[in-house]
Amino acid sequence: MKNTSVPFVETQKCTVLDRSDEFCCYYSDANPLKSPMYQVDLPMKRQKSLICRRLFAAILVSAAFFISSAIIVVDHKKFQHLRGILVQRFPELQKSEAMQANPTNICENQCSPDGSEALPKGIVVKTSDLEMRPLWGPRNKRKNPKSPMSLLAMAVGMKQKANVNEMIKKFPLDDFVIMLFHYDGIVDEWKDLEWSSRAIHLSAVRQTKWWFAKRFLHPDVVSEYAYIFLWDEDLGVQNFDAGRYISIIRNEGLHISQPALDPDKSEVHHEMTTREKGSTLHRRIERMSRSKKKCYRNSTEPPCTGWVEMMAPVFSKEAWRCVWYMIQNDFIHAWGLDMQLGYCAQGNRTQYIGIVDSEYVVHYGLPTLGGHLKIRCFIITIFEKSSCNMMMTNTESSIEKPSSLQDKVSLESNHTDIRAEVRKQSLNELEQFKRRWRKAVQQDEMLG
Repeated sequence: MKNTSVPFVETQKCTVLDRSDEFCCYYSDANPLKSPMYQVDLPMKRQKSLICRRLFAAILVSAAFFISSAIIVVDHKKFQHLRGILVQRFPELQKSEAMQANPTNICENQCSPDGSEALPKGIVVKTSDLEMRPLWGPRNKRKNPKSPMSLLAMAVGMKQKANVNEMIKKFPLDDFVIMLFHYDGIVDEWKDLEWSSRAIHLSAVRQTKWWFAKRFLHPDVVSEYAYIFLWDEDLGVQNFDAGRYISIIRNEGLHISQPALDPDKSEVHHEMTTREKGSTLHRRIERMSRSKKKCYRNSTEPPCTGWVEMMAPVFSKEAWRCVWYMIQNDFIHAWGLDMQLGYCAQGNRTQYIGIVDSEYVVHYGLPTLGGHLKIRCFIITIFEKSSCNMMMTNTESSIEKPSSLQDKVSLESNHTDIRAEVRKQSLNELEQFKRRWRKAVQQDEMLG
């Protein structure tokens, strides 16, 4: 029987390449020892292919890096040119960049008041006060230096001198700084009052207390005073004690408050401010307000809760810092401010705003600025009668007497026109304030 030769493939270790982990394939159609052999190194082909791929990738990366570097250089030159223009137009950017370049001084620079950066830190005084200093000799010592001082600021005129005198007597000079804003320009006629030399007198004709407050009660100036009383001049204070009042609002944690109004003797605009007999204070009402708004136990908006009127507000120094920023510099009457005071209550307005019932006042409601005085006296007690008579006497003596019936008609018409114009201006400012508020809220919502 004829033997047939069958080709076969044998796999063995490669000895030629001397690599023990690779295999060589030998092909033979007979005896493997005599047949010609063909060696195919498969892993070597894979290595060459991998090297080519890596080399090609390296070339691509190098090219990309070179191109991007050129772009960055061009963009950097453009950025530097743009930066130079911006720094010229906005010099404060250079100061900001300097702070970023030296991060260890960022906090230190941010805490320094503008303009004080060149001064030694220890010499910078950030706040002030209204205490008067003697030209020589030691300062007057307070009886209780540990007790914080407060501030009473009022817009006053000579027509109400007698009533203002009674009001200021209720505020101990050892615990209060007195500041008077003279809207009629008359100052010297107050010198006969015993406290006048210790009070601060500012004069600007026909300006309201809000105009004065925006310009002379900056938060950094009054930061030493625990409470700021910003009152009108037409209040009856026979049932008010300033010391007890401060004790109550401090214990209750009120940041914005006012003494309640005697409803039987006062001109009352809102039920929220009327006195509740037998109560120390109240923070809300649960009845129909005089603005025809029904107030409930769960009401959260003014004038049902978290609200005071503007004839006798009292602010903590923290609340006043917020209120001061809200006062519009170009307004004079501050209408509309009362409805937004809750934002300055340092928290929940229903908790930190209140009306003190146990220390209450009478609001006579005298339109003293810009018109004829219609005295609304509520004669209940002898004290109130004498106080009201004093106001009427001062008012009558300060008004020029008409020499004829024609002059009298002209004078009354002039007073009426002035008063109408004042009210018109107040309403215009109210509408402007509302528009500004809405616009500011919308801008914050867009940014935030």
